[in-house]
Amino acid sequence: MGDWNGHWHGFGPWTGPRSEFAKEGPRRPGAQPGDADTQIFLGNTMTPVETGHWLLRRNQAARERTWTDVADAGAWMKRVREANPADLSGGPLLMVEELVEQNCASLRLGSDAVWGYYTPVFSYVSFAVVCCPSRFFPDIACPLPPRTQ
Repeated sequence: MGDWNGHWHGFGPWTGPRSEFAKEGPRRPGAQPGDADTQIFLGNTMTPVETGHWLLRRNQAARERTWTDVADAGAWMKRVREANPADLSGGPLLMVEELVEQNCASLRLGSDAVWGYYTPVFSYVSFAVVCCPSRFFPDIACPLPPRTQ
């Protein structure tokens, strides 16, 4: 998966009941750009079933979550994770710094980073950093090009 060149967009976090997140319908665009299923999808804030579809949600892209430096994307992931603590009653498998490091390595190669976990109050948290352009959806236009210096 080498030879990827682009930037990254952060989306989320979405927090809510896992039962709501498990509903795939609102997490998939419809067959046509203007159909009812697509409109529902575009208004939804849950992580899409196929992560690259985040790029279709142009209204959810933001300048402060658009990066050309992967370290900035990693810092955002860490801040979101710290603001939404995970339920560690089973013990942490990896430290947050290790998770960020692994995700940044994947992002450099053009692979999206998606985090999903339960909080101590059993809410589900989901957020993502999406590569732009997407390796898997190259025809989806960038929702918000990064600023140039």
